[in-house]
Amino acid sequence: MTPFGEALRGLRERKGVSQKEMAAAIGVSPAYLSALEHGRRGRPNFDFLQRVAGYFNIIWDEAEDLFMVADASNPRVVIDTAGMPAEYTALANDLARKIRVLTPDVVRDLRNLLEGAGKPA
Repeated sequence: MTPFGEALRGLRERKGVSQKEMAAAIGVSPAYLSALEHGRRGRPNFDFLQRVAGYFNIIWDEAEDLFMVADASNPRVVIDTAGMPAEYTALANDLARKIRVLTPDVVRDLRNLLEGAGKPA
């Protein structure tokens, strides 16, 4: 599942709407919504995001949060380390190989570490 898929499912469930009902209302197939929610589809386009925001009649701040989550939800990420030191390429490759076996605690720690990267100490 992607962060967007998780957010979409949560929003849909909080509003008490089935995938089938939502899909019909915004002009997509239920299979597409299911694939988004399960992370089997890539990041949705801007038009789709606008239809979701309109369908749920969400305020601008909440819609902006949804758009940001969508931007962070590409399930097939490519990390370009061309021109970077060898250690950076090795790290990217290690992460690609081992990400499926990381525990949720390790993932959370890595995300926290990355969020602090580049900030003054």
